[in-house]
Amino acid sequence: MTESLYAVIMAGGGGTRLWPLSRSGHPKQTLKLFGERTMFQLSVDRLLPLLPAEHILVVTAAEQVDPLAAQCPEVPRENFIVEPLGRGTAPCIGLAAMALQQRDPDAVMAVVTADHLIRRVDTFRAALRVAQYVAAQDYLVTLGITPTYPATGYGYIRRGALLGQVGGFDYYRVKRFTEKPDAPTATAFYKEGVYSWNSGMFIWRVARILEEIRRWMPDLSATLDELESVWGTPAYAETLGRLWPALRQETIDYGIMEKADNVVVIPVDLDWSDIGAWAAVMELHPHDDAGNVLVGDVIHLDGVNTMVFAQGERLVVTIGVQDLIVVDTPDAVLIAQRDQAERVKEVIERLRREGRDAYL
Repeated sequence: MTESLYAVIMAGGGGTRLWPLSRSGHPKQTLKLFGERTMFQLSVDRLLPLLPAEHILVVTAAEQVDPLAAQCPEVPRENFIVEPLGRGTAPCIGLAAMALQQRDPDAVMAVVTADHLIRRVDTFRAALRVAQYVAAQDYLVTLGITPTYPATGYGYIRRGALLGQVGGFDYYRVKRFTEKPDAPTATAFYKEGVYSWNSGMFIWRVARILEEIRRWMPDLSATLDELESVWGTPAYAETLGRLWPALRQETIDYGIMEKADNVVVIPVDLDWSDIGAWAAVMELHPHDDAGNVLVGDVIHLDGVNTMVFAQGERLVVTIGVQDLIVVDTPDAVLIAQRDQAERVKEVIERLRREGRDAYL
């Protein structure tokens, strides 16, 4: 295989559904939610045995470069690509593809995220190797997660004809993508057995994705061409800051993948979660006999099905509670019914309206 494999880690999200622990100054990918490694460190750890650190690029906000670079000093500083503001996954990926093409026009580019949990790491690495092989044949490849229940919080990928098998992995032509379904539709998809969850992880030749952007997203392509013309010069930062805010916000799924030809999916069972809310954090931590998850300095008496995530400097005590999520931080405490915890987004909206930016 002549094409070299590179990884692009998208690390610009805020993860506001994990408020009050996740804030604009320390978003989800910088947090230690599971053990002593942050989500960003875990994402780099998964890649390093597969490819050298010099082949890992990171797209993030300017204010996140320093903390992320400090967490993973093995990733060269020049491999951090600054996105002035979030414009969705399509512009993010396009910017990384443009930068990578300057380095290695023959590269195969694996797009991964900094805020997913993958427990079957060996399977992930093996799947990326297979995806590299398939992408070298000019396919646009996505990893599809084998569903474990009829989730309504994920997009779905309907597979079509089997195209081949490599290294124990089947790969299929994609028949269609479906956005997050309602409960009856999700149940039907789950029972049908030919759907995968959309992981948001993609593998393709860098030249091929730029061709698709040129075809389907001409405005983004024109912006990337102008940035390429000043790449590596003092004019680059000014040009990026001027052009980027004018881009339309768009996902790579809608902008490219739902329209392109030769799109394939490799179904994989990675024991995967996108850690989208506190309920997911609770589900993935070990539980005691009463269904509780206790993290930090906690005394919990006679409670059931409750998570206490103590990250402040004080002792947290709960007595006789059930079905709660409690998150303690130095300046804010969240107490929510487990089935109401996703409403933290309403809290974020209220804090913004009231100008209480210190809590955002």
